[in-house]
Amino acid sequence: MKILGSISIAVLLLASDSFAQSSDTLRTQQLRTVEVRSARFGEARSLPDQQGTYLMAGRRTEVIRLADTDADVAQKNPRQLLARVPGVFVYDMDGSGNQINVATRGLDAHRSWEMNMRYNGVLTNSDMYGYPASHFSPPGESLERIELVRGTASLQYGAQFGGMLNMVSKQADTTRRFGFESIGSVGSYGLRSTYNAVGGRVGKLTYYGYAYWRHSDGYRQNSRSDAQALFASLRYQASSRLSLSVEVARSTYLYQIPGPLTDSMFRADPRQATRNRNYFSPDIWVPSVRADWQLTQRTRLQWITSAVLGVRNSVLIDAFATVSDQPDPVTNQYRQRQVDADHFNSYTSEVRLLHRFQVVGLTSTAVVGAQLMHNDLHRQQLGKGTTGSDYDMSLTAPFGRDLWYYTRNGAVFAEVQLQLTRKLTLSPGVRIERGLTRMRGEITSYDPGNVPNDISHQFTLLGVSGQYRVNEAVRLYGGWSQAYRPVIFKDIIPASTYEQVDKNLRDASGYNAELGMEGRWKGLHVNMSLFDVLYRNRMGTLVQTTATGQPYTFRTTIGDSRSQGVELLVEGQLMSSGRWLVSGFTSTALMDARYLNANVSAGTENRNVTGNQVESAPRFTSRNGLTFRYRTASLTAQYSYVGMTYSDALNTPVASANGAKGPVPAYGVWDLNATWRATSWLHVRGSVNNLLNSQYFTKRPLFYPGPGVWPSDGRNAVLSVGIKI
Repeated sequence: MKILGSISIAVLLLASDSFAQSSDTLRTQQLRTVEVRSARFGEARSLPDQQGTYLMAGRRTEVIRLADTDADVAQKNPRQLLARVPGVFVYDMDGSGNQINVATRGLDAHRSWEMNMRYNGVLTNSDMYGYPASHFSPPGESLERIELVRGTASLQYGAQFGGMLNMVSKQADTTRRFGFESIGSVGSYGLRSTYNAVGGRVGKLTYYGYAYWRHSDGYRQNSRSDAQALFASLRYQASSRLSLSVEVARSTYLYQIPGPLTDSMFRADPRQATRNRNYFSPDIWVPSVRADWQLTQRTRLQWITSAVLGVRNSVLIDAFATVSDQPDPVTNQYRQRQVDADHFNSYTSEVRLLHRFQVVGLTSTAVVGAQLMHNDLHRQQLGKGTTGSDYDMSLTAPFGRDLWYYTRNGAVFAEVQLQLTRKLTLSPGVRIERGLTRMRGEITSYDPGNVPNDISHQFTLLGVSGQYRVNEAVRLYGGWSQAYRPVIFKDIIPASTYEQVDKNLRDASGYNAELGMEGRWKGLHVNMSLFDVLYRNRMGTLVQTTATGQPYTFRTTIGDSRSQGVELLVEGQLMSSGRWLVSGFTSTALMDARYLNANVSAGTENRNVTGNQVESAPRFTSRNGLTFRYRTASLTAQYSYVGMTYSDALNTPVASANGAKGPVPAYGVWDLNATWRATSWLHVRGSVNNLLNSQYFTKRPLFYPGPGVWPSDGRNAVLSVGIKI
């Protein structure tokens, strides 16, 4: 940034000097826009101490600018996009190019549901209290940057253990009335996509929008995917201090689910499928309105009201890989498929007020705010579908579960960033949450009196962070913050008539803590942190007996877990000579995530799992890259390694015959990515993912999309060409 700053100052001085020389003629001249790129390439940044109305001093944060990164943007490959975020666990589930499933610090990566997911600062979790998974999936081509904030800042935006992941879209060029961008991609296994965007400014109105379409036949058999996305944004600059904006975003895709495999199937042919009639399709709309008002030079108000509206549909044969799906030999008819649907109606209104004030001659900053949520999740499951092979949500018999999950929740929060000295900052904060979730509805063959369930959410959460700037290059940071995760729909729905649910379920609670050092010197960036995450009241099942001695499964809290570790990012320039630049990075995490005081069911008995490794929590994760750059062309080779994990709390050492339980072997993957910025209006990207065609999988899910082995993609390539005028 120093290079860019020096160039900018020089340009301004020259421009002002030229204007002074010709001021007697009052002649004006329109200067053309010139884009200048510094020698830094692909470096991860941290958020500033104040980002909009958020206070970020004393936290570990990462900002990844996609334009500066060699990565497979067309397929939104998370191990490449987030390569410089140490410890990110990536779960490959819906095929390349669909949703990002990630987690950090030993948490569950299923649809990133341990994180506060946002798009342009707007919440996109489908239902934070019923089903916090994020089904919204914007195209990678639409993203300008990705911001990740760890959980120690959660008091300001939510209470999630995993932190906040904010995907920020590209914006309109406000120096032009009209601009156009188009990116087309083709790749292996029938991949083809197109992204087209327009934007500009006319008077006080700024507009931007895009349309996107993608098709892929998929790496595995029967894994076709079709996706579409739309986005429109209008911002009205009412005055120099007040702007009003409205946005609407939509993403939808239809994914043919190839089904789980057993370990022997995976070794024989990881591309094979066990299903050809399974489908999954979310269709999500995210509308929002925003007011940004600079009340005074020191006070700013921001108000965002948004919604997540849509459906999550699936039609499938839900069974182990060892259960085949073949036509009946007599009738030549397939069996009926299971139809499930979630209907989301989630509304959020969040207001934030930031104020800067003076204390002993130093500027401190305070933020206060409130958040209201009004969610209505209608879940319909176990419907009897057709015997066909296409995507068809038709029913031949009513749903076996027809349930509503109503949540009303309010929160107020406050945090102050105290500048105690010119180098030392202390940031205490508090968040108070009060809410109620009510489940109502019907479950076939289940006692109606056992269905209603009310869960109260009442938390007062505290936190504190601190930062000490040793000098302009080095900062020390650390913090501790309480967090909680509400009991969700999945936790309280009995899986069968032989299962009962604890009526006194408690939300998971605990804390995030971290201590780190970040340094930026000429050609070198280091960010190292220690972390500690305590997660109480984890959900699971135990075996209980009735008064008559009959065993049954009891869904309740089974114990706690704790994740501790170190995260390290080192990146820098290795060689710089004329037009050549060689840079590299390593993004590595060591973690020990284990159960505490925990018991789980194992057949007809309960077994103590204290000390066992938490599922999908690798002890060692490392992503490393080497970038060669010549003028406007660059090439990056990246190696990703993820250590062995377990699929269940019992840490089953040998894979079961159906593939549902067992270890997930460690794996390593090589990727090769290149970018050529041919002109100011033309760029080309190319990627070879999984260069050595490693055969691996990232997780054995215990529920959707089906228990078993889900192979990740083998070697594949993609080429993208973009123009911008």
